[in-house]
Amino acid sequence: MSSVRWSRELSAREVGSVSEASDLGASERSAAARRQLEIIEQVADWMDRRYLDPILGFVLPGAGDALGAVLGLLTIASAFRMRAHPIVIARMFINLAFDSVLGSIPFLGAVIDFFYRAHVRNLNLLKAREGRAARSSDWLVVCGAALVFLLALCLPILLLIATISLLW
Repeated sequence: MSSVRWSRELSAREVGSVSEASDLGASERSAAARRQLEIIEQVADWMDRRYLDPILGFVLPGAGDALGAVLGLLTIASAFRMRAHPIVIARMFINLAFDSVLGSIPFLGAVIDFFYRAHVRNLNLLKAREGRAARSSDWLVVCGAALVFLLALCLPILLLIATISLLW
């Protein structure tokens, strides 16, 4: 009888240690998510609040906007690491694509970059991310948004090449 009680106590201790381990894992995930949000806040601060994105677009037309979009990929990589909902990630891709396309308009794009703050929008999306479970169709939306982003990333570069070829 004492062996039965001992095994019950052992089982209770094991359950307690498993729940403590899961609490520890949850706190580690929470700390990692906070670190990822800090990175995203720094990118948003430099690119949009300190106006590095419009300055790059004005100084380096086309290439500056492509560079800003590539830096925006840091936030999307962080969103993947934070396991954000796929629709949130897709919206982040669309924000960066829209920013890249609008910013690629010579001179006017730099002005638009002052008002359309894609990096801050992406930060706000992550802070208010959805909690529902992802479906496979959600990942198709992410792939489509990534494709739109890649096309938008190529547009400023193509415009820069066309402008240089017209000047030569």
